[in-house]
Amino acid sequence: MTYSGRNKFEIARFSGEDENHINRKLPKELLLRILSYLDVVSLCRCAQVSKLWNILALDGSNWQRIDLFDFQRDVEGPVIENISRRCGGFLRQLSLRGCESIADGSIKTLAQSCPNIEDLNLNKCKKLTDQTCQALGRRCSKLQRINVDSCPSITDISLKALSDGCPLLTHVNVSWCQSITDNGVDALARGCPKLKSFICRGCKNVNDKAVSSLATHCPDLEVLNVQGCDNVTDESISKLGGGMRRLCVSGCGRLTDASLAALAVRCPALVTLELAQCSQLTDAGFQALARNCRLLERMDLEECVLITDTTLVHLSMGCPRLEKLTLSHCELITDYGIKQLSMSPCAAEHLTVLGLDNCPLVTDGALEHLTSCHNLQLIELYDCQMVTRNAIRKLRSHLPNIKVHAYFAPVTPPVAGGGARPRYCRCCNII
Repeated sequence: MTYSGRNKFEIARFSGEDENHINRKLPKELLLRILSYLDVVSLCRCAQVSKLWNILALDGSNWQRIDLFDFQRDVEGPVIENISRRCGGFLRQLSLRGCESIADGSIKTLAQSCPNIEDLNLNKCKKLTDQTCQALGRRCSKLQRINVDSCPSITDISLKALSDGCPLLTHVNVSWCQSITDNGVDALARGCPKLKSFICRGCKNVNDKAVSSLATHCPDLEVLNVQGCDNVTDESISKLGGGMRRLCVSGCGRLTDASLAALAVRCPALVTLELAQCSQLTDAGFQALARNCRLLERMDLEECVLITDTTLVHLSMGCPRLEKLTLSHCELITDYGIKQLSMSPCAAEHLTVLGLDNCPLVTDGALEHLTSCHNLQLIELYDCQMVTRNAIRKLRSHLPNIKVHAYFAPVTPPVAGGGARPRYCRCCNII
């Protein structure tokens, strides 16, 4: 472990404070190494023990990885500037998530003082603008991860600056930066070919051009989250490559079975697939998917309203590793589909979470089938009006550790008049 010449002089000056003190028993390099395992709060407390410990605790080598979220939520700019100057080239990882008082000036000081920063979390630092990313692009060429989730003033200018100055970027999160467009994502993809994870939830202006550019220029891409980017279509999703492991396209309502068929062929290593509110998907698409994507562990199919028990049959046969499956608002699912799921390899060994909120055709019979799922830890049954308290008690008697989320709402009165399809109350999902 190394420390500055000035610190070395001061350590020698104060190390003789107490002949029986630990300072005399252990080499200073070892003390420094011990302190390196402490968190921010512990380091600050150690700094108050003695003059020597103050020097050791505040040595930049002990501040390589800093998370201020649990230390003080509303950290002011001068604190960041002091930390930046103290850490200098030692700092590798810094989390300022939730520090809403931080402004561009503090990050400019950080970029200038800490050129070796590799991981920077600025989630919900709402005062930051493109000037922050421009400073990072100029000074921090080793940056690998950046999170500017919920920084509303971040635009394409930031992505262009990062693409020009940070070619080693592997993980980028620009969720809810609603000024981000396909042009910024295209620039990032071209300048950062090592990108493995790109998350842009809620970026309404991200479309097929952006996703296609990521698929073309970032061959190592493993994680893509375009939740709520409702202009994304089959055209770009069909271009994603074989390295894809976690894909979220929830809220991309224009996707059809063509996307599932393409994912089945091109992305057999998928582990997580989130498709909530993709209301055009049918059993045929999931049949193709289950045939090839046998590594799937987590699936969110909430409001995939066209799927039936046939989809559960295909998943039961083709996806033996399923751990978490959400079927909320899939109103055509019945006890038969749950029975097929309960007899599958995934149910016997892996299934831990099952979401059945607002599945009106699911009855007590489904819970009887699920008693064989010995690893099931959570089942969600909000507004399943055909499920009774007695059935839940029986399920708990077989699976004593299971958590059951249920709410017994009044039955919705039938619609007056003949011929109309009955509707089911969905108000209770707020519980």
